[in-house]
Amino acid sequence: MKFDHRFVLKTAASSHREYTADGVTMRLDFLRHMLRVSLRHEGTRLLPTWSVCPKGTECPWEGRDKLSLDGLETVSPKLREDSESLFFSLAGVEFTVEKRNFRITARTEQGILYRDRDGLAYNFQGELGDGSVHYTRREPEQRIFGLGDKCGPVNKNGMHFVLGAGDSMGFRAESSDPLYKQVPFYICENSAGSYGLYYDTYSQGSMDFGREHDNYFEPFNSTRFEEENLVFYLILGTTPEILQRFTALCGGNAPVPDWAFRYCGSTMEYTDAPDSDKRLRDFVRRCETEGIRAGGFYLSSGYTQIGDRRCVFHWNRDKIPSPEDLATFFRSHGLELLPNVKPAFLTEHPLYNRIAEEGWFLHYADGQPARFPFWGGMASYLDFTHPGAIAFWKACVREQLIDKGYRNIWNDNNEYDVWDREVLAHGFGQELPARLIRPAFSFLMARASREACLEAGIKTPMNVSRCGIAGTQRVASTWTGDNLTDFRDLRWNHRQAMTLSLSGFGFFGQDIGGFSGPRPSEELFFRWLQYGLFTPRFVLHSWKPGEAATMPWLYPERMDAVRRLFDLRERLLPYFSREMERCVREDQPLIYPVFLRQPDYDSESDCFFCGDTLLACPVFDEGASSVTVELPRIVALWQLRGEGKALPGGSRVTVPCSYLDEPVWFIPDGTELS
Repeated sequence: MKFDHRFVLKTAASSHREYTADGVTMRLDFLRHMLRVSLRHEGTRLLPTWSVCPKGTECPWEGRDKLSLDGLETVSPKLREDSESLFFSLAGVEFTVEKRNFRITARTEQGILYRDRDGLAYNFQGELGDGSVHYTRREPEQRIFGLGDKCGPVNKNGMHFVLGAGDSMGFRAESSDPLYKQVPFYICENSAGSYGLYYDTYSQGSMDFGREHDNYFEPFNSTRFEEENLVFYLILGTTPEILQRFTALCGGNAPVPDWAFRYCGSTMEYTDAPDSDKRLRDFVRRCETEGIRAGGFYLSSGYTQIGDRRCVFHWNRDKIPSPEDLATFFRSHGLELLPNVKPAFLTEHPLYNRIAEEGWFLHYADGQPARFPFWGGMASYLDFTHPGAIAFWKACVREQLIDKGYRNIWNDNNEYDVWDREVLAHGFGQELPARLIRPAFSFLMARASREACLEAGIKTPMNVSRCGIAGTQRVASTWTGDNLTDFRDLRWNHRQAMTLSLSGFGFFGQDIGGFSGPRPSEELFFRWLQYGLFTPRFVLHSWKPGEAATMPWLYPERMDAVRRLFDLRERLLPYFSREMERCVREDQPLIYPVFLRQPDYDSESDCFFCGDTLLACPVFDEGASSVTVELPRIVALWQLRGEGKALPGGSRVTVPCSYLDEPVWFIPDGTELS
C-alpha cells in the first residue's frame, strides 16, 4: 500500500541486512565510519559506479558494482531487532531503523544527528514523483558544505541546486547553476555533530537545503535524481574526517608534476592566429626577456582548425608547420605544452565517417550517430563506454600528440550536452540511455587520456579535465571553468574554490584575470594575481576578442611589480610540491577554509589555508588599501610574510596592502616554508 510500506527481513549477515516490501529491496551495509544504504526496484537495472574506488583497488573500465565491498572495511555491529525496528551502533553513533517506510535515525549524545523525514522519505512506488527521492530532517541553522564547484556562499544552507554539468562560459560566480562538475556529496553540520552524504549516481537531479517546504512535514532537505534506484553513503565523523573519508572512498588525488605549480600561459588568441607557431615561440622568448619563469602553456584548440572548424587530433600545418619542432622548442626552454582535446567530432571531421561506421558514437536505436550543436557545427560525441572507442582515443592521443612530443593532455568541452532520452550508449555491452551517465563520459575520457600517457612511459603526466565527477581527481586535475572578468566575481570565485576544496579536489584553480568579459583593470589584474599565487593552478587564460590576451605583461609599465609576484610564486614552489605530496598521501585538501581547522571561524572568510602552514589573506574589494585579518587561534604566534614581529593567534590585525604590494600572508612564528 502506498505511503505505508512494511519492510520485512530478506537476508542477513554480520555486516549487512536486506529488507523488502512492495517490490523494493532496502539494503544496509555496515562499514567502518560509514553506512551504505541502497534502494533497488525489482526488475530495474542497478547502474555501475566509476566514482567509488577505495585506495588500493582498481575500477574496471565498465565500472564497479555499486554494491561491491571490494576495498571497503566492513564491521559487524551488535544488532537488536524487534517487529518494528532495527537498532545498532556504528562509529559511536546510535541508529534506529523503523521498518515502516524504512525511516533511519542516527543519534549522538548531543541529539539527533541524522534522520529521514517523517511521513515518507523515499520514493517506493511513485508516491513522490519520478525517479529516486530522498528527504532528510533539516535544522534551520545547519551548515552545508561541498557539492563540487557550486556558486554562492561556502555554506549552502537555504539554497537550491541543479545536479548536472554544462558549458557555462561567462558564469556569475555568485549565482549561476549548474556549472562544470556533478558531485552529489555534501557535509552537514548541525547541533548534534557532522555527517556526510554521497549519492552514487550520475543522473540529473536537484538538491534543496531549505527553499522547499511543505506544511504537512517537518523542515527537510530534499534530493531528487532521474535514476530510479538509489545508493548513498552516510559518512560519520568530524567535518575534516568526513572529507578525508570521502576523498579516500573515491580513490584520492593523482600526483601532479612539479612544473605544474609554475605559471602556465594560455589564451585562445595565440592558437587562433594564422601565425600561431610564431606567437607561441614569442611567448617563450617574452617570458625569458621579462624574467618570468614559466612551467608550460595550455595549447587551445585553434591548432586543430580546418577552416573555421575545430577538428580534434588534426594539426593545422599552416599555423604550426611542425608540431614536433614546436614541442622540442618549448621543452628546450624548460616548458611543457598541454594540447586541448575535445570528445565531439564535427560532421566535417576527416575521421567522422570511420568512427560512425565502427559504431563508436553515442547513437539512436537504429545505430545512427546522435548529432548535437557543437562549436559552430553539428557533431557526435565519442562513446567512452565502447571499448573500441577507448582504444581509438588512446591511439589518437599516442600518435597525434605523445609521439610528437606532447606529454600532457587538456580534456575540454566534455560536459556531454545530451538530453534526448532516445540517445543510447554502448554501456560495455549493456546498452543504456546516455543521459543517465552524462558526466561519467568525462571521467572515462580523462582516464583514457591519462592511460595513454602512462602506457607511453610518461611517469607523471599533467592531465586536466574541465568536467568532473567524484573520482575525477584520481585521473585528472581541474579548474573552475570559463569565469567572468569582474571585480565582484573575484571574491565569489574564491568561495567557489573553497567549495571545490570541500568536495575532495586537491589540484585546481581559476583562469586568473577572468576568461570572458572585458579586459581586467590594472587593479583587478593585480588583485587576482595576488590571490592566484596561493592557489595550486597558477594559469592566466582568456578569450577577449578585440582585446589583448591576459598575459603577465598586460600592463608593461608595471612589470617590476609583476616580477615580484612571480618571484614569490617561484619561492613557494618547493612548499607547494611538498604539500601536494601530503595531500595525495593523506587524502587532505591542498587549499581550504580556515574553519576546517578552527570550527568557529567564519566559513565565508576571505582568508584560507594554503597547505598545512601558510595562511593567505587576499584583498577582494575594489579600491581597498589594506586587509583586516582575524588570526586563527590554533597557532599561538604568527609572522607576517615570515618575518618581523610575531602576532598572537586570535588577534585582529590590519595590514596595509596596495594592489602593487606583495600579498598578505602569515606563517606560524619560527617555521620556514623551504
